[in-house]
Amino acid sequence: MANRAFLFPGQASQYVGMGKDLYERYPLAKEIYEHAGEILGFDIKEVCFNGPDDQLKQTRITQPAIFVHSCIVNRIFGERNFYPDLVAGHSLGEYSALVAAGSLTFEDGLKAVKRRGELMQQAGKKQPGTMAAIIGLTGEEVVEICQTASKAGIVQPANFNSPTQVAISGSVEGVEKAMAIARQRGAKKVVPLVVSGAFHSPLMESAQKELKSVLQSLPFKNAAIPVYANVTANPVTEADQIRELLFKQLTFPVRWVETIQNMISKGVSEFYEVGPGKVLSGLVKRIDRKIKTIPIGTVEEIESLFQQI
Repeated sequence: MANRAFLFPGQASQYVGMGKDLYERYPLAKEIYEHAGEILGFDIKEVCFNGPDDQLKQTRITQPAIFVHSCIVNRIFGERNFYPDLVAGHSLGEYSALVAAGSLTFEDGLKAVKRRGELMQQAGKKQPGTMAAIIGLTGEEVVEICQTASKAGIVQPANFNSPTQVAISGSVEGVEKAMAIARQRGAKKVVPLVVSGAFHSPLMESAQKELKSVLQSLPFKNAAIPVYANVTANPVTEADQIRELLFKQLTFPVRWVETIQNMISKGVSEFYEVGPGKVLSGLVKRIDRKIKTIPIGTVEEIESLFQQI
């Protein structure tokens, strides 16, 4: 039975100043930030530590920024022999999870994430779309709303984040129609999201095609521990299957609720959010209040946990 799971955040967990305390405290963090800058061809730590926010929010920068931060924290815990039994990552976070599970090296993961961020940003320009969060309706209700609204334009669920919070994605017309229907159906809140593209929707197909060749060029290994995939919400360890699921992930919804429920059913009693922010900890609490969630993204959080282990 699994006990401890690491969860790795995706886009929207970034903030200006992220990782600065890690850089100043741990020699390992300093080393990884310098190495990451060489691979990326720009100084990622400068944007993470000092912003500006507009720059950090650009998909091509956000994704490597969060990935590097998460991998540093994972490595810090690895040095203390504190390892997970299972892992999962939200969207971009799946790449961090695969590094933690030994399926990808940090270097190869960063190359993939760099290209993924660039391709997603470009796809958002080529085929402009948008996203919205629908709060207070079930996943089934949102699926049905999207089917009805798709007469107006492309729209589908993008992230099943909690039992009553679903993000939708697609063309401006499709998403606006779905938002209007959701309000009519009694959604508590319908919030347009400020994004550079319609992530996890068919409007990412141009990015997906190019990402395929990137993924095929990377030497994936079988994962040493189960990685719960966004596309299926089920564990995967086999290298070719991991590659295929990462490819599909760009246009498929993130099945986060089922992912967490499936991990709990395997015996997970503690979830650690490895990386910046506390977004995933909040979602886990909405999925199952009884489960312990521990964010570990700052020096204070890390050192506090070290005192307990």
